[in-house]
Amino acid sequence: MVAKLIIYLVILTGLFTMGMCSDVNNMTIRKDVDMTIDYMNKPDEFWKKHLKPEVYNICRQKGTEAPRSGKYDHFFEKGTYTCACCGGDHPLYSSETKFDSGTGWPSFWAPITPTSVIEKEDRGGLTGWAWPRTEVVCSRCGGHLGHVFDDGPKEHTGKRYCMNSVALTFVPDGKAPVHKLEEDSEEVKPKS
Repeated sequence: MVAKLIIYLVILTGLFTMGMCSDVNNMTIRKDVDMTIDYMNKPDEFWKKHLKPEVYNICRQKGTEAPRSGKYDHFFEKGTYTCACCGGDHPLYSSETKFDSGTGWPSFWAPITPTSVIEKEDRGGLTGWAWPRTEVVCSRCGGHLGHVFDDGPKEHTGKRYCMNSVALTFVPDGKAPVHKLEEDSEEVKPKS
């Protein structure tokens, strides 16, 4: 297990330095928004107020959208997938690592950077006590994104990051992400 983790980190580091998995370079980063908000410790009322019900269900209550129902399942435009939960401007995945897994959910073989997401053991659900899965959450807000499995493309990382479309926002190459929480929140304001 440790050997696989080391190999995985070496591959990701190599891809990142070669620029193959870093569409962050193609995305215009907004510098006018102060992103020093601690989204990890926001109360549930904050998320209920600022998220659409379907995003709240997936990202905050660990729901799962029905297979083949998500808008990004068969979507292959060039760009960056960001977290829909904490505003749509935290990069998670590059279109360069997206592949059709045939599972009915958008799948990626690696996050855009090793620190974009957090992986943690998930023993929830009917079979979680016997067959735990690895949950994937946003590293900025802790929002549930999906799960990662070891049946991805062997020529890359061998991982399949199986995500919920509702948890993602797509930013085309060359476009600036739009922070969607700032419209209603007094806490997230453009810098003066």
